[in-house]
Amino acid sequence: MAEVAPTQVGSVARALELVELVVGGSTEGMALSEIAKAVGGSKSAVLATLRTLVDFGYLRVVEPGPKYLPGMMLIRLGDLAAAHDPLIAVARPILTQLSEKSGLTIRVARNDNGFPIFIDRVDGPGFVRFYTPLGVRELPHVSSAGKAILAELSDEEIRSVAKECGLVSRTKNSITSFTGLKKEIDHIRQVGFATDDEEDAQGIFCVGAAFFDHFGRCLGAISATGVKTDLTEEQVNNLGKLVIRYADQLTKELHGRKTVRRAI
Repeated sequence: MAEVAPTQVGSVARALELVELVVGGSTEGMALSEIAKAVGGSKSAVLATLRTLVDFGYLRVVEPGPKYLPGMMLIRLGDLAAAHDPLIAVARPILTQLSEKSGLTIRVARNDNGFPIFIDRVDGPGFVRFYTPLGVRELPHVSSAGKAILAELSDEEIRSVAKECGLVSRTKNSITSFTGLKKEIDHIRQVGFATDDEEDAQGIFCVGAAFFDHFGRCLGAISATGVKTDLTEEQVNNLGKLVIRYADQLTKELHGRKTVRRAI
């Protein structure tokens, strides 16, 4: 496990480390052996902490396995945190309009040094609901919002973020090399929107576009999420343009400005 600073409470630090690990792990859950190996702790000590986190709702257990997944308490905390974010009040009507227009689930993410933190969502119509916890720092290279944010960074900054997140694989479609990511970013810079084609979860397709503050800096991105279908290139482009339009509207409502991207 990571070294605990003198000012930190060891047991709390280790518990938070496990929560962060599971949240960023496989959508199918992580086994005890995987978690213990990842943090370098004994199975008995890790199991005791995991059981405590499950008891308090921060993690949940699924079978067969058992395997550990994020619990409902994380969603509740994310929702509570989002309720106090001033960006929500501005973004929510725009998310609602885009959801009604597209029929998809719409999320808004804040830019956290190149990583997307989703702070609000509006579910699309129908019975399909996506497990989309709020307030969690997500991997940038496997989400449309994350890639839209990355496209607004310099190549040096993108390389730094790629090193930090490790470009881990979530599905067979995930980008796992910097060369592949850079090629994707170059395309995003040309068309103005990013896609997640089953890169974070099988069967899920997303389109995202960035929004900006009054200095022209990327504040974050909004994304439209739906079940993967055989979309034509024209349909994807039309959806991308729609998401860009509402992202630009959010920029306007925030009194921001979309600057011409410098050569990077």
